[in-house]
Amino acid sequence: MDARGARREPTMKDVAALAQVSTKTVSRVINDLPGAGPDVVERVRAAARTLGYRPNLTASSLRRSDKRSATIGVLFEDLSNPFDAALLRAVEDRARQNDVLVLAGSNEDDPALQRELLTSLATRRVDGIVAMAAGGHQDALQQERERGTPMVLVDRPPTFDGTDSVTTTNRDSSREAVLHLAERGHRRIAFLGDRQTLWTSQERYTGYLEGLAHTGLTLRKQLIRTDLHGPDAAETATAALLDLDEPPTALFTAQNLVTVGAMRTLRARDLHHRIALIGFDDFPLADMLEPAVTVLRQDVPALGRRAAELIFTRIDGDQSPPTHAVIPATLVQRGSGEIPPAP
Repeated sequence: MDARGARREPTMKDVAALAQVSTKTVSRVINDLPGAGPDVVERVRAAARTLGYRPNLTASSLRRSDKRSATIGVLFEDLSNPFDAALLRAVEDRARQNDVLVLAGSNEDDPALQRELLTSLATRRVDGIVAMAAGGHQDALQQERERGTPMVLVDRPPTFDGTDSVTTTNRDSSREAVLHLAERGHRRIAFLGDRQTLWTSQERYTGYLEGLAHTGLTLRKQLIRTDLHGPDAAETATAALLDLDEPPTALFTAQNLVTVGAMRTLRARDLHHRIALIGFDDFPLADMLEPAVTVLRQDVPALGRRAAELIFTRIDGDQSPPTHAVIPATLVQRGSGEIPPAP
C-alpha cells in the first residue's frame, strides 16, 4: 500500500526477488528474449502471476515528465450503440482539450471481456478509466480502482466505495413517461425493458411501477416484457403484447434499441398511429418518422463532459469524497407519445 492506501504496483524487482533471478533475466522473459532456460522462464512467469505484475508497454521515451502516459481508457457496453458512441465523442472532445488520447473498447456486457479490456488498458498505463460497468459485475473494476487507478463510472453507479459516477434521472423520468400517457387516457400501458441485471433497467422499471401507482392504474403483469437485448427481441415481445386479448394502448420502451424494435412491429401492423409510444433514449432519425417518436432524451454530451471533468480532476490529484453527478433527462414530445387511446 502507498501513503493514500492504494495497492502498490509490483515491480520487476519484486518479480526477480520472488523468482530468485536478476532483473535482467526477468526483463528477458517478459519481453520474450532468448537467454533463459525453460525452468527459469516458468519460475519468472509464475512469480509474475503470483504478484499480479503487469509489464509497462508504454515506452519511457514517450512518457511525460510528470510520469503520466497522456492517455485515458474508456470502456463502454457497445460502441455501435448511438448512445455509447455519442458518450464516447463527448469524452473525446473534453480529453482533446487536455492533449490526452482516448483508448476505447466495448465490453459487450460480458464480465470476462470487461476484465480482459481492463487489464489491457492498465498494462498500457492509462492515467484513468471511464467505464460503463457490465451488469452485476464490478469486481474487476473494484480491483483496478484499489490499485490506485483514477476511475469514473458512467450510466451505472459503483457498488464499491471511493469512485465517482455520472448517471441520469432514470427512475423519475420513467415515472414521468407513465404519467404523461395516463394523462392522455391510457389505462393499459406496457413496459418493454432491457436486461434486468442492468441498474438502469431496474431503475426504469421501478419508475414505471411508481407511475402506475401514482395514477391508480392496475399493474398488469401480462403487459411487462423484460430482458430484451436488441431490436429483434423487442419486435417479438411487441408482437406478443399486441396479440393479447386485451392488448396495450400504449408502450413505454425503456431503451433505444428496444424502441426501434417496438416501432418496427407497430409499423408492420399499421398500428403506429393507434398505439402510443414513449421511448427512453433518443436515437437517429426518431424525429423523422411519422409520427415522430416521443422520447426521454438524455443529455449525452453533458454526461460525457461531466465524466471527463471528474476523471481529469482525479488524475490531477483531487482527493475529495466521491461525487455522484445526476444529469436530468428531458421528455421530448413529438407525437407518438401523445396518441390517445382508441375509442
